[in-house]
Amino acid sequence: MGEARHVAEEFVEAFNAHDEARLHSLDREDVVFEGPGNVKLTGTDATTEYAMAWIHAFPDARMDVRNTIVGDGWAVQEFTFEGTHEDTLSGPGGEIPATHKHLSGRGVQIMKVEGGKIADVRLYFDQVDVLTQLGVMPAAVGATA
Repeated sequence: MGEARHVAEEFVEAFNAHDEARLHSLDREDVVFEGPGNVKLTGTDATTEYAMAWIHAFPDARMDVRNTIVGDGWAVQEFTFEGTHEDTLSGPGGEIPATHKHLSGRGVQIMKVEGGKIADVRLYFDQVDVLTQLGVMPAAVGATA
């Protein structure tokens, strides 16, 4: 159990440090990743590129873990992502030019750790909330800010 917790914590530390080499080193070569928007990636280069796309688009990007659950080689982290959108964000729906808006959103990532490295990642966050906060999707009628 300690290994999964340690690797998950190391991922967050590397993300918050915007350390591309360290992010890359944490994944197994055959790592698989699934994320919102039907994103499915395989391999360290692809998964590191995904994380770095967020870091480049949000140069002050930071993840703050609120809860961690660990068991049988898995680590589940509930987190808050914060950052200011200062560069283009590439995603499954296309590119979103910089909006210069602050984003604060909640998410969950589930990691399977094998041999001290990340083997499987499942990331969940509310895409509609992200797009609404960035101003590229209107708020729902009757929604309050």
